[in-house]
Amino acid sequence: MIASMTGFGRGQAEVEGVMATVELRSVNNRYLDVSVRLPRLAATYEPEVLHILRQRFQRGRITLQADLKVPNELPGLPRLNLERAQQYLKQLEMLRAQTGLKDPVRLDHLLAFPDLFEKLEEPEADERIHQALLQALHQAIEALEAARRHEGKLLQADLETRLETIAQRLAAIEARAPERLTEARTRLQARVQELLRETPVDPARLELEIVLLADRLDITEECVRLRAHLQHFREALASTEPSGRRLNFLVQELHREANTISAKANDATIALLAVDIKEELEKLREQIQNIE
Repeated sequence: MIASMTGFGRGQAEVEGVMATVELRSVNNRYLDVSVRLPRLAATYEPEVLHILRQRFQRGRITLQADLKVPNELPGLPRLNLERAQQYLKQLEMLRAQTGLKDPVRLDHLLAFPDLFEKLEEPEADERIHQALLQALHQAIEALEAARRHEGKLLQADLETRLETIAQRLAAIEARAPERLTEARTRLQARVQELLRETPVDPARLELEIVLLADRLDITEECVRLRAHLQHFREALASTEPSGRRLNFLVQELHREANTISAKANDATIALLAVDIKEELEKLREQIQNIE
């Protein structure tokens, strides 16, 4: 079953007080393009997260957004050096008294000192964060895969309907082709008789011209190849492997055969049927751009 490249998945997991939430968004893209945004406390796990996503998906632009809620004992914000703040306050009060300033010392005066807060060392990796993040990630991946499969099922139904329409138009072309050759032969004979009414016509030469005309108008080979490509398209739709690139190639080949049939038609009925086929192929092309 085919899968779409568009979808959304969300996962959430808690391990010993650490809550991780992961959201995955996916849109169509020619190749696989993964973007990961992790909180600072989980930044060390980015290579592992990227590896997991690249193992599970083949195509699409995938964006991951993660959020963590951690217990208070986990390190986070820089720490206020209260002793240093009190020393600064004492010195500012002394300065105010010595200069005779009446305005009181305010908090923003203290915050002007850059060393009032001590920057903590990067926290060591916490296994609770690691486990919660991975559990939420796998939940989000499963949800995203389910969403992509669901949309892929809808896409496949539409593609199969269009394939059937193309097959019907092709059958009509194949039924019309022999009649067109007979009519062309009759017209050629009538035209020759009209031009050479008083001059005998060499039957052998006339037959040769008819054979050459039939060869120029013959579309049997193109019809056979087009039908074969339709069968290959259906097989690719039924494949368990990602088939977006193969389907795109087959649509190009189907277009090639339809264009050749149209160019060799020399018949209004076949020309209109070929136009119908090309219109359906354009719709196929648009749809498969979103298939993995």
